[in-house]
Amino acid sequence: MKCSFCDIKNDNKRLLYEDDFVIAMLSDPKLMEGHVLVISKRHVEKISELSAEERELLFDKVIEFEEKILKFVSSGCDIRQNYRPFIKQNNLKVDHLHIHLQPRDFEDRLYGECQIFEGNIFQNLSAVEINKMQRKLGRNI
Repeated sequence: MKCSFCDIKNDNKRLLYEDDFVIAMLSDPKLMEGHVLVISKRHVEKISELSAEERELLFDKVIEFEEKILKFVSSGCDIRQNYRPFIKQNNLKVDHLHIHLQPRDFEDRLYGECQIFEGNIFQNLSAVEINKMQRKLGRNI
């Protein structure tokens, strides 16, 4: 499947920012008003594939747009990046590194349609689970 973010020049009406390393654009389909994507210009799938310079420039732009979003929404801004190679690329999932900035309000549409159910999903870790993950992830304290 062709990468829609590599061919973004074809849809520049949604662009907010562009330089040699980063593109920022309005998300389409929008999840909420002001939903912004900050995208690595170089086609990579994981943050770890970026050079130190690319990471710095990408996250500087994420911070810049977060501050812009917080000027028009008082509640907050979710920032997330998904790496999901187990899902096939489609109209809603692009195999190209991008970071979502989602303006949020208390009990907004995203909350009402899906996050309201998260309370039943998350549970406290047992001591055994904590120990197991500390071994796997290399506790360094």
